[in-house]
Amino acid sequence: MPNHVLLNNVDHKDLRIITTRGARYADNVMLATTFPSEFRDLQAHYPIVFRKTGEGDSFEPVALFGFQDGENLFLDDQRWDASYLPLAIERQPFLIGITNGEPLVHVDFDSPRVSRTEGEAVFLTHGGNTEFLEQRNSILAAIYQGVQSTPAFIEALLEHALLESFVFDIELNDGSQNRLAGLYTINEEKLAALGGDAIGRLHQAGYLQAIYMVLASLSHFRDLIERKNRAVSR
Repeated sequence: MPNHVLLNNVDHKDLRIITTRGARYADNVMLATTFPSEFRDLQAHYPIVFRKTGEGDSFEPVALFGFQDGENLFLDDQRWDASYLPLAIERQPFLIGITNGEPLVHVDFDSPRVSRTEGEAVFLTHGGNTEFLEQRNSILAAIYQGVQSTPAFIEALLEHALLESFVFDIELNDGSQNRLAGLYTINEEKLAALGGDAIGRLHQAGYLQAIYMVLASLSHFRDLIERKNRAVSR
């Protein structure tokens, strides 16, 4: 079972968080969940696509880092090779847990980032929050609000049949063939065919900009391919 514990400054007074990047700290992930208000920052670095949720009856947006499970092409030794770190990655090992109906900060004590001897201190000597924890609290608040807003965005996309599945076939420089499947993107033809009223409603809800951020992000598939080629040639 997940070892998620409600954070407090008594039991966790000497808690520290390792912020170094790398596979040993569970950064070797193919994708991360995101939300529309983060799209503007993400689209400058990563493809934004959609996947079906665990229940299989809805979708969630994700930022893509690789072409297969466990592959993160942005990891470079102990560095994340992009100037913007997705919030779902940066918040670790903190997460929002619901206690008595209230969202509160929890810590995943199974995370390799949790330490008592190295990394950023979470609490001050006399129990107050460090600047590091305050920053993480802000990240968690943004994620919580963003995730709350996502279902309405997805509902709008489905209402206008704007999501379509895609298959991405890749031939690398070494001749190997790779395929990315099971993900979804915006159907540009259906978007272009929408009437003025539908476009107006999407714009008024703030969704139209998010849709165009998704479309703009797809140019980074070329960057992912180049990163994959470099990784294969090492």
